[in-house]
Order: sequence, then structure tokens, then C-alpha cells
Amino acid sequence: MAPHFVLEELNVDFELITVDRKSNAQKSAEYLALNPAGRIPTLIDDDLVIFESPAICIHLAESHPAANLIPPVGDKNRALFFQWMMYLTNTIQAELLVYFYPEKHTTDESNASHIAQAQENRITEMFALLDRELEHKDFLVGSQISVCDYFLFMLCVWADEFKTPPLSFAHLSRYLRKLAQRDAIINVCQKENLSLSDYQ
Repeated sequence: MAPHFVLEELNVDFELITVDRKSNAQKSAEYLALNPAGRIPTLIDDDLVIFESPAICIHLAESHPAANLIPPVGDKNRALFFQWMMYLTNTIQAELLVYFYPEKHTTDESNASHIAQAQENRITEMFALLDRELEHKDFLVGSQISVCDYFLFMLCVWADEFKTPPLSFAHLSRYLRKLAQRDAIINVCQKENLSLSDYQ
């Protein structure tokens, strides 16, 4: 979802090709020839093939510097951009994947529900950290939207069924509702059949 947001924000021509996860199409020989990790998404940019969502988002942002979706080299906010991208991808997203697929992280599947609950508690604490960070801010880094904001919006959508969802935090909720008014997010959610009614 995050690379899709970025592509819409950049207003560039692209072709969206869906991969049928139900049939494990991402494990097909054709897909693995592009992305040996067998995961979604993959970006084909001329003769360059990239996988991993954060790498795709950063590549797109740096390929279109006029859009200012990543602070330029020399800007002090660039280090903060990478700090938050690492936190979002290496910490929150990684923990969410354990939450969604707990059975892959135990040899005793009867414990899977306990793993998921522990993960939800851990991730909720991470959203509380972000809520404090956003108390006096409209964007996660600097004074304008960046790739980090689109990435965080995606992760918050993933967690919208938590007992304490991201929208239950005052500052994070304000931030998310404002992002949900952006054309890029509206367009992607329409294309992916995702409702934004909770964010209005």
C-alpha cells in the first residue's frame, strides 16, 4: 500500500499488477525471477527491479526530488527521516507481521493466540510513542509530507482492529484523519476497495 500511495502522490504513469496471494502467485517461477524473496510488492522501473516496500518508496522519492518526499542530502531532517523509516519498517512492521502470522513463530500452534496478544500489546505501546511524537506536529518529519507519513498510514490501517487502535490516540488520530483527506490516499483506497469512513 505504501508504494502505491507514493506513486499516486508523485502523479506518475504506472501500471498496477495485482498478485493473487490466495494461489501463492508470489511463489511462482515467473514472480521469483523478479523477486527471489517471493514477497509483495515488486517495482519494475525500466530495467531496474526492486523489492521491499521501504526500498521502493525511497527509490521513488529520490527519483523525483521535486516532490520533496524525502529530505535532500545535507538537510538535518534526512537523518530523522531514516530514523523513522527504520523504526516503522524494522520495528513496527516486523512486529505486525508476527501479530498477523503468529503460527510461523512457534513450534506449538496452540500458543499462537498468546503470541498475537503479546504482539498487540507491544505494538500498541509503539503507537503510543508515535502519538507523543505527533503532539505538536502535522507530519512525522519536518513541515511537509514524506514517505514516512505514507508508510505510517499503511501500518495504522493494518492495526485498525486492535483493542486500542491507532485512531484511539488523540494526536495520532488527528494526524491520520488529516492524511486521509489527501488525494493520493483517497485514490489508492478506492482502487484497493478500502473504506476511509473511520477516518472522516
